[in-house]
Formats: sequence, C-alpha cells, structure tokens
Amino acid sequence: MLVGSGAGGGYDVYARTFARFWTNHIPGHPNIIAKNMPAAAGLAAASTLYTSAEHDGSIIGAFTNGAAMDPLFGNPGAHYDALKFNWLGSIGKLENVCFTWHTSPVRTIAAARDRDVIVAAAGATSNSAIVPKMLNALIGTRFKVVSGYDTGSGLTMAVERGEAEGICGLSWSTIKASRPHWIADNALNVIVQMGLNKLRDLPNVPSALDLIDEPQNKQVMELILIRQEAGRPFAAPPGTPAERVAALRRAFQDTLTDPDFVAEAAKAQLEIEPMTGEDIAAMLAKAYAAPQGVVERAAELVYPAASKAQ
Repeated sequence: MLVGSGAGGGYDVYARTFARFWTNHIPGHPNIIAKNMPAAAGLAAASTLYTSAEHDGSIIGAFTNGAAMDPLFGNPGAHYDALKFNWLGSIGKLENVCFTWHTSPVRTIAAARDRDVIVAAAGATSNSAIVPKMLNALIGTRFKVVSGYDTGSGLTMAVERGEAEGICGLSWSTIKASRPHWIADNALNVIVQMGLNKLRDLPNVPSALDLIDEPQNKQVMELILIRQEAGRPFAAPPGTPAERVAALRRAFQDTLTDPDFVAEAAKAQLEIEPMTGEDIAAMLAKAYAAPQGVVERAAELVYPAASKAQ
C-alpha cells in the first residue's frame, strides 16, 4: 500500500488503521505492507502506482485528496490519467479548515483580511499551500505561506513551536485524529472552513463559499473543493483485472461496516463518510467535464506556474 503522505499524519493514520481490518475481507487475507511516499505532496505515490506498479491488484495506493484532480489543474507532478485508475473507495471526506493558534490575535476571517498571517505549509502543491493562496485571491485574505514542512508532524510542530501563527488547509478530520488534545484544550481559533457543505462540528465557523458573491468565482471554488469530496481515496492501477477490482471494492465496503473497524475508528476519532469506487469515478468524470474557463481559472489559483507554462 503506497501511502501518499508522511508517517504520523492524518492520511497515514487513516490508511494504516483501515488496512488492519481490510485484509480480513480481501480473499486470501494478504498482509498489507504500508510504504510512505510523501514526495511531491503525495503525487509520487499516484505516479508510481500508475506507471510502474504491477497490474495484478497486489499494489494499491492510499492517495492524498488532491491526487485525483491534479492532472485537470495541470500539476506538473501528476504523471497519470486520473480517470484510468480503478478507484476502490474512500474512507471519508476531507474538509479543510484554516486556524490560528490560541495565542494569535487573529481569531476571525475578517481579521485575516486586515493583517498578514503567517501559515505553515508542506510542499508548494499541498493543500496547506494551495488553500491560503486561493483564499487570498477570492476573498481577500492576507495569508503569508511558509512552505517546506513535513506533511506529517512537521506542520503541527511548526505551530506548536511558534514558527507560524496557524495552518490554512489542514483537514478537520486530521486534526481530530492526530491532535485531539488541541480541540479538547481549546488551542485553536478555527476561522474558516473549506467544504461544499458545512461541518457538523463547526456550525458557527463561516464557509468560504458563503463569503463569495461573484458567480464564476463561486464556480471556481466549488471545482477546487471537489478535490476534498473523495478525501481519502484508494485505487488500484489501470489494467488491473476486473474481477480483482471487484473483489477489492467489495472488501472495501465490507470493511467500512465491520464492527471491529467501526469501534476502532470511533476510538481513534476517525471520521467515516465513505464513497464507493464507482461514485468517485462518476464524480471525477463530471469534474473533468467542467467548462474550460472555470477549469483554467481554477488552475491559475491551484498551480499558477503550471498554468502560465501552458
């Protein structure tokens, strides 16, 4: 299992926890060995699965949420056709939030429009780098991105050490799974949430979509936010035999209702909002058919260097 994130981060915790129970439902009960591949904000895992993995179902990928949409936006590190993967399913959605540390005077999104806010980010193509730049362009915030932190604990440690005021583009489910004490201790000021729908846990935190009035800008943000819907997707390579894809998909769905997995997920505060492999494929087909003007504007915000090169 190629995991497109660093060890100890939210993707890694979800993937490894799920794998422990998934193996019980896969025919033959194979051992699942996790290999972390965080390079290029997780795209190395997707590219490896697409170009060099055995096409027999013995190698699968646990991807970052942006992997399926990055080719559409022209990410130069996305060396694959996302529509050709055999999508197996997703454990849950991944709705990003922007937050500042409890010591920061910036406690609202309005305050982030009035002064510079230093936020920690992973690679230049990670959510933690893309989201603040998108918000700067579409709603007028003044986030200053400092990138290069490890996708696992590096980001969160940067905030705890005071190297950054916060993070803009970290999923709420990741925070709950990997830093639950932050929430219990009221250590965060969550100032805006990024999702097509508002999170149940954060009914009073404004949605970025609700802060946009211009119709095309809203379409652009909605397209970018589709990246989050299949938040923790798993896939098999193109060319994997249909019967093996079907077996892996059945095992995936059976695991999601496995009482032992459900209990473990609840204990670890893992949020389960699944999608089937078929649903992921259908959603991506719709996204890739979006109007060219909307795609181009979204690409400019997500990967400006790549869009200029084109």
